[in-house]
Amino acid sequence: MAVSGATPRVAWACEAERSRGRLVPEPEMPPRSPFRRDCDRIIHSTAFRRLKQKTQVFVFNEGDHYRTRLTHTLEVVQVARSIARALGLDEDLAEALALAHDLGHPPFAHAGERALDACMAGQGGFDHNAQSLRVVTRIEGRYAAFDGLNLTWETLEGIAKHNGPLTDREGNGIGRYRDGLPHAIRVHSAQQDLELWSHASAEAQVAAISDDIAYDVHDLDDGLRARMFTLDDIAGLPLVGEALASVRGRYPGLDVPRTVNEVLRLVITLLIEDVVAESTRRAQAAGVASAEDVRALGAPIVAFSDAMRQKEKALKGFLFPRMYRHERVNRIMAEAQGVIRDLFAYFINRPKDLPPSWQDGIETLEGERLARRVCDYIAGMTDRYALDQHARFFDSTPDLR
Repeated sequence: MAVSGATPRVAWACEAERSRGRLVPEPEMPPRSPFRRDCDRIIHSTAFRRLKQKTQVFVFNEGDHYRTRLTHTLEVVQVARSIARALGLDEDLAEALALAHDLGHPPFAHAGERALDACMAGQGGFDHNAQSLRVVTRIEGRYAAFDGLNLTWETLEGIAKHNGPLTDREGNGIGRYRDGLPHAIRVHSAQQDLELWSHASAEAQVAAISDDIAYDVHDLDDGLRARMFTLDDIAGLPLVGEALASVRGRYPGLDVPRTVNEVLRLVITLLIEDVVAESTRRAQAAGVASAEDVRALGAPIVAFSDAMRQKEKALKGFLFPRMYRHERVNRIMAEAQGVIRDLFAYFINRPKDLPPSWQDGIETLEGERLARRVCDYIAGMTDRYALDQHARFFDSTPDLR
């Protein structure tokens, strides 16, 4: 199935002209649609720029060619636009959600997230998806009339529901949020109902599955580059091994770098084509006729087929021990977690050492409110800035190599 050409807008796409609007009303600015303006606001945000120095898997000083949060995000955008275009969805909304999905990531990837969550235990915890919402609704300070970026309801909904519904109809947390919603979600929900019980728009679901596709493929690339495994190691995997056999059959004797690139190109194409075909099938079977039908469906409409889901699961099952839990990565991330813990303890005890822009009302803050101020500050740091700050206040800072 070809996915390069645009298809007519489907009835179950979000329509920018029917957006539920912004929390603080603003005049429209044609020819840019509300969703296009959301993209532009995210791109120009401070949090977006900082992604260039935030870890994906490998910290910044391990090499120039490994993915960062920024390059990962750009790859998610490319995949999301491809899928949205093929399905006939709103590409700008899909792009906005892809651009925003990792804005709340702290330094040092999921290791940094685990460290901050532990530091905030009993005080609302830390969740990077929820922090992305907090960044775009409260932390970014670029406009005179409001905090945050004042994004459309549809974009905020997609950020909050990146992994699906968070509550049941009665507002009780479900799944990973059974014991309570993250702090940022609770705070924003008091101002604006994002209908946390429902699935998000098809465009939001596209951004979420594009996140999976992008990191599945680029983590294979980075793992091969880092020599954590070889092409022969992945030859027996479904999907990837099949792609490798196809490339070797078409180009016998091709050098390893080009072979890797051809395999990854083929894998990403197969994943995208499968999502387009399966999502089209689900939409037709469900008879959805609007974006509201998608939200009320009770199950994702954008998804892999059962066969592809099993293949993709096998790929993740390979990458988890061979890359994400590799001894080299574990050692570096354990040291990185120590950096986060040290900084958190330091600023909790010496909040007046926070930068001037974080000092507003600091003398009145205590307990959870002080901890959240410190947490927000650390979460916004790049890897390099976190290490620089640690070296400023501590005698010994790890090299993280």
